[in-house]
Amino acid sequence: MKAEQQEVTGTLRDGTEVIIRPLLPSDSELERAFIMGLSPQSRRFRFLYTMSAPSPQLLKQLTNLNEATEAAFIALSAEGDSRREVGVARMSAVGDGRAEFAVAVSDEWQHKGLGVLLAKQVIAAARARGIGKLFSIDASDNHAMQELAAYLGFERTTNPQDATEVIHTLHLRHGEC
Repeated sequence: MKAEQQEVTGTLRDGTEVIIRPLLPSDSELERAFIMGLSPQSRRFRFLYTMSAPSPQLLKQLTNLNEATEAAFIALSAEGDSRREVGVARMSAVGDGRAEFAVAVSDEWQHKGLGVLLAKQVIAAARARGIGKLFSIDASDNHAMQELAAYLGFERTTNPQDATEVIHTLHLRHGEC
């Protein structure tokens, strides 16, 4: 088992512990419940469009990853004998040493440091794959993502193709643009 495939326990700023592990194909129902539990605004921020429910095709795309070019990590909270997904971060290589990055955290779990813990897992996975840049395209009114990106060292520019969006870019290797 690869190091990035192991479960790790993360502690949030308020002392709450979560389990962070890779997203698996068998997590389709966890992912569906997570997406459905997001507020409409959080769903729009994550997907850049409004949806009432994820389609089976979207769930398959989100949970059946190509390990050579994609990585995704979920955060789970223990609730009795069951676990509930409370956050997810992912990357998908697009070529030229770049990968698109995304993170989403359940509304009631935001502003506790969970996005940072998840993002660090993705950043480590990107570096292990030789990715030189991570980027995300986000709604310009997604202030939580702007704060997270700034904290992690991402640069922000306005999307030249859509002024309602911003592009956050993180350079993972020195000397590359």
